[in-house]
Amino acid sequence: MSDVQPADFETADYRSVLRRLTTLDEEAADLRAEAERWHDGRVAAADQAVREADENLAAAAEEVSRTQRDLEQVDARALQLWADYVHKVGPRAERYGRTMPQAAIPRQRSDRDAADYLEEVAAKVKYIAPPQPINFGVKALFVLFGLAGGLVGAGAFLALRGIGGTEQTGTWRDAMPVVALVVLLACPVLAVVSAKKVADRRSVGLDAATVATVLLTGLVSAGLIIAAVGI
Repeated sequence: MSDVQPADFETADYRSVLRRLTTLDEEAADLRAEAERWHDGRVAAADQAVREADENLAAAAEEVSRTQRDLEQVDARALQLWADYVHKVGPRAERYGRTMPQAAIPRQRSDRDAADYLEEVAAKVKYIAPPQPINFGVKALFVLFGLAGGLVGAGAFLALRGIGGTEQTGTWRDAMPVVALVVLLACPVLAVVSAKKVADRRSVGLDAATVATVLLTGLVSAGLIIAAVGI
């Protein structure tokens, strides 16, 4: 390359200027080639960036779609578990609201996902507490139920007999002795119903002996009271 600069053209000889003009074409060609390579590299980099952005966008859209499907499945599973829970416990579920409670974020974060929590809830919903034995205290409570039924039945019997009287009047009062007898027999049965609720809370069923105990206690106590009154 010649060392002749544009400012030296007036004083340089012809051959030096000619060589300089010749090399200028070569330098311009090199610069054009370098510019084209730079432009092609920038275009390729831009195209690569656009392709990567498109791929990331498609992956994000797929992830959103998958997450939405997972959310719908979790909501459906949670709703089913809530229905099972309401069916199992009955009106007691209303303490959490009449509809399924909103999801809550666990206080302690962990690697567990929604499926793990749903399985834990399902296990709790399916859990049935083992039956508690009917001990002496519960049996004594059943006897008290029978006594209460007998007392109430005897009191209602005497009150209704008093309303009806002993003479035939040809009015509705004549039916009072029959109504009094029905009420007398119904009160020990209601005592059995109360005992049944206690047994249900302990997840045990009433056996025939327990039912007989409550009924006999109620009838015997009512009979003794009525006999003591002298009817």
